[in-house]
Amino acid sequence: MSKFRKIVVVAAALVGLSGSFALADVIGKVGVDWTGNDIVVEAVADPEVKGVTCHVTYFDRSIIDRLHKGNWFEDPSNNSIACRQTGPIEIGAINLSKSGEEVFRQGRSLIWKTLVVNRIYDKDNDTLVYLIHSRQLVDGSAKMGISTVPLFNQTVTWKNGKP
Repeated sequence: MSKFRKIVVVAAALVGLSGSFALADVIGKVGVDWTGNDIVVEAVADPEVKGVTCHVTYFDRSIIDRLHKGNWFEDPSNNSIACRQTGPIEIGAINLSKSGEEVFRQGRSLIWKTLVVNRIYDKDNDTLVYLIHSRQLVDGSAKMGISTVPLFNQTVTWKNGKP
């Protein structure tokens, strides 16, 4: 097998292992200074919960800012999230454990920092909880945000039956 083919096979395997994560659509970008730093707004649809959309924001550092300050790989961990019902809710096979499951992940540096959205089902209050945070290789960040989508008194279809 050629070296190129081996790389393609390994890349395909890694993509296959990544699971089904939501894809984000950039819906807004607001400039905050003359160096080109932006606040990015993305819409993220939950892949296992139809009818729920989360809007996430994060700070996107420009090349000029990175060169000027010399800290090329650093990105602030300031994130925000707001999730709402945007259509009829249909819930597929979701993880019901206390840690929930990761529904969105986006690299924020080469290998050190990842922006993550986890979904947790609060059975007692019949609510979906979405947590946004940054995962770092060495030092975790205490900066986070949550948003909830109450299911109480809503018409919700559970594909596998309500837990």
